Amino acid sequence: MEGVDPVVVRFKRVPSMKSLLTSAHISICDSYVNGDMVIEEGTLRDFLFIVGKSAMLNDEGWLPDLNRSIHSLIASWQHYNPAHRSKANVAHHYDLSGELYDQFLDEHRQYSCAYFEGNETLEQAQEKKMHHIARKLLIKPGMRILDIGSGWGGLGLFLAKNYGAEVYGVTLSEEQHAWANDWADKEGLADKAKFHLQDYRAVDGKFDRIVSVGMFEHVGQFHFDEYFQKVRSLLADDGVGLIHTIGHMGPPEPISPWIRKYIFPGAYLPSLSQIGRAVERSRLWLADFENLRLHYAKTLAMWNERFQQNRDKVKDLYDEKFCRMWELYLVSCEMAFVCQAACVFQLQVSNKIDAVPITRRYLYSDT
Repeated sequence: MEGVDPVVVRFKRVPSMKSLLTSAHISICDSYVNGDMVIEEGTLRDFLFIVGKSAMLNDEGWLPDLNRSIHSLIASWQHYNPAHRSKANVAHHYDLSGELYDQFLDEHRQYSCAYFEGNETLEQAQEKKMHHIARKLLIKPGMRILDIGSGWGGLGLFLAKNYGAEVYGVTLSEEQHAWANDWADKEGLADKAKFHLQDYRAVDGKFDRIVSVGMFEHVGQFHFDEYFQKVRSLLADDGVGLIHTIGHMGPPEPISPWIRKYIFPGAYLPSLSQIGRAVERSRLWLADFENLRLHYAKTLAMWNERFQQNRDKVKDLYDEKFCRMWELYLVSCEMAFVCQAACVFQLQVSNKIDAVPITRRYLYSDT
């Protein structure tokens, strides 16, 4: 490929013809994780950059469209996520040791795209992301906020501490649920931020604000309407919601089969057309929309840099195979944002047309 340094790859053991014909993507990735594929010249990032660019160059025409349709049909049942299946899918990834995530995340444990304006550190960029979200939500002290997919509680605690919000967080991860409430106690915010082991579909009541960061990817395409209709029913008449999700700037298609098998079972990245139609059917107002694009590529690069710095600690927690799997996950996702169609959507929604200002000046004003 012109302008790209060559990469030399050697297979200690060549994948079987059957595996290459039936699941080439998984087979090649497994070869790397198992140590059967060795990169002798260049880096994993170099290799995946070439793969990603090549895929984009060959992504037009009837054959790629047919391939997408076939894979979407085969994978469609894996995106059906009723409550019991959602909990199992979440546990697969988020109930891993919290010590693992401390090796590469920031102090707020933000496991989502940061927001960069220049050469910020990871901590600075993640705080800017949370402030950016808070501005879009127009939070005032005492407002009741529902945090759907509250994770370890970092965002909820940030909003409670810095904006005086009263946060009701829900997660399906037992590990994250316990951590978030312990963290709230230690920060003296247990009266302001409470986290519940609960499916968002079981939440009742009304909330002034609803925020959901990095959770919509786990909803599944068959539940998009259900999700936005639930948001509409929980949002106060003059309320504002902010949904932050990885998206796909192209025709609908399933995620990487290897990522779906080993990292995020049940996950699905919405296309702009899919998410737009679901919002439309819910009768919510799409008050604003932002595509963060390359912000996640920078975030993932920083995560991987920290992961490599602490690789020996992760190896002590798990093993070498896990380390190779995790670095493949981080770098392949980075390349998806750099040279393929992955992006990050931020949707600001409301029940009323005038729930938010009619210009964006409020987002960037210091007053």
